[in-house]
Amino acid sequence: MLKRIDLRGSRWDPRDLLPRAQLDVSEAVERIRPVVEAVHAHGFRAIAEATRTFDGVELSRLRVPADEIAAAAGELDPQVRAALLESIARARKVHADQRRADVTTQVVPGGTVTERWVPVGRVGLYVPGGLAMYPSTVVMNVVPAQIAGVGALVVASPPQKENGGLPDARVLAACALLGVDEVYAVGGAQAVAMLGYGSAGRDGAAEADGHDQADQCAPVDVITGPGNIWVTAAKRLLRGHVGIDAEAGPTEIAVLADDTADPVHVAADLISQAEHDPLAASILVTDAPALADAVDAELVRQVPATKHEARIREALTGAQSGVVLVDDLEQGLQVVDAYAAEHLEIQTRDARSWAMRVRNAGAVFVGPWSPVSLGDYAAGSNHVLPTGGCARHSSGLSVQSFLRGIHVVEYDQDALRDVAPHVVTLAGVEDLPAHGQAVTARFTP
Repeated sequence: MLKRIDLRGSRWDPRDLLPRAQLDVSEAVERIRPVVEAVHAHGFRAIAEATRTFDGVELSRLRVPADEIAAAAGELDPQVRAALLESIARARKVHADQRRADVTTQVVPGGTVTERWVPVGRVGLYVPGGLAMYPSTVVMNVVPAQIAGVGALVVASPPQKENGGLPDARVLAACALLGVDEVYAVGGAQAVAMLGYGSAGRDGAAEADGHDQADQCAPVDVITGPGNIWVTAAKRLLRGHVGIDAEAGPTEIAVLADDTADPVHVAADLISQAEHDPLAASILVTDAPALADAVDAELVRQVPATKHEARIREALTGAQSGVVLVDDLEQGLQVVDAYAAEHLEIQTRDARSWAMRVRNAGAVFVGPWSPVSLGDYAAGSNHVLPTGGCARHSSGLSVQSFLRGIHVVEYDQDALRDVAPHVVTLAGVEDLPAHGQAVTARFTP
């Protein structure tokens, strides 16, 4: 079922040889630009029009009433409630240790620099609602933002026809369990535009349309959360106007495995991520051809028994998935570092030692009892992770995503006088004499 790429004996850079989903975000940006610009200009009117066009839902309001959020929590299946509460508790435990403390460094007597960590004021958290519903993504977005101390949290999630034009009831219930009461029934590029620009509109159309001020969404400072290519394109378009976490693409799993790996486990894990999306990538990197054969046999056996067989089969047979054969685990490590997967499993002898050598991955799952799906829900780690090779330079969502480091510089007169000649010298080198004068003026009689 999986195509094979044989890199045994190869000296080529593996980045040029590995499969990857092909997404033209630049083209998508131009296609959604009119939607984003319309929301900026006309607010609610444009949001409602886009929602009618793309979701088939007529919006009479944007914000979900508080009683609907509470009702969703009250009607939540007890087992789902217990699972969400456990996920929240574990995520809070892990993310609490990420909160940085302010640090003051005495550079010289009388001269200090304090690094303060200050949360952003208002954050927009996007929760997808396309092929699947993601109450777990509410947890992964909200928990680190709350621990960072963000003052206002806003959740946007697509309206669902079957839920009366509200977001999925389980998404609303997760918001209730986390104490989030500002939730908007808006999805796609129009949701990102609403979060970035607000829903009032520059032309006053919202007021003219009777869009009640209490229903309006004020602009945010940062937008986080995964989504489809249209969400990603809108985030790219607004980047700079607001902060974004990342340009998330289709989900990815890479498994580095040797002949000790259980093919049943490996196949199940590749299937688990293929279940997300026909463009999802499932990669096995191994120095054991016999394992590759056994995993293929398991896929043939397991895939027909899945609920979303067509979607999974399309993902596994697509250009973005495959088996990569390598000479040994050293070469395998080079391959997975070059691929920089969103999710990387290590299923080898001495798996932890190999895992600790990985440089590029969104998250690493060690050994046979740490599948990616554990991290999706209840490991305590965050599942909003970099995709498309971005793990080479970017991290997953964390408390730090919602904090800004601010340096506070405090020197007294003697400390400034002592360093003044160096400031003047460097200002001269850069032909910026007024910089030096700003120091010497303080000591001129």
